[in-house]
Amino acid sequence: MIGQKAPLRISEIWAIRVHLEIYGRRRDLALFNLAIDSKLRGCDLVHLRVQDVCHGGHVTSRAPVMQQKTKQPVQFELTTGTRKSLDEWTAVAALRHSDFLFPSRVGNSPHISTRQYARIVHQRFDEIGPDPTAYSTHILRRTKPTLIYRRTKNLRAVREIAP
Repeated sequence: MIGQKAPLRISEIWAIRVHLEIYGRRRDLALFNLAIDSKLRGCDLVHLRVQDVCHGGHVTSRAPVMQQKTKQPVQFELTTGTRKSLDEWTAVAALRHSDFLFPSRVGNSPHISTRQYARIVHQRFDEIGPDPTAYSTHILRRTKPTLIYRRTKNLRAVREIAP
């Protein structure tokens, strides 16, 4: 597909979430939910540490992050579902406060790569049916602002939440 790819529809978001929950893919569910809520670039998402989203052993409702590309700080809100999936993932993976949120299974890499993140996203799209070439990791970043705009028609609100 050439050109800008369409953001996810609510039905597609829920199809992916349900699929990940049914098959017990906690890491992928946490990654997917966090990608949508945070609106971060893939390079920023894979570099997150547990301490960036957790305080006192619990996932916070807001998380501040310094963007690598722009060197600008951004703060994003985490929905209840995202906090729950992150809590479950950090417990199952036994992650410590200073660990990367999405550690790599490859011995010499501390966290998953942006390439691996893209592979995970494409696999999930492939599993639920839509053509994976019609989607990219960037659409996860654009999905939440698009849904908010469609619901409210308030461009100012969208600009305030977008990093």
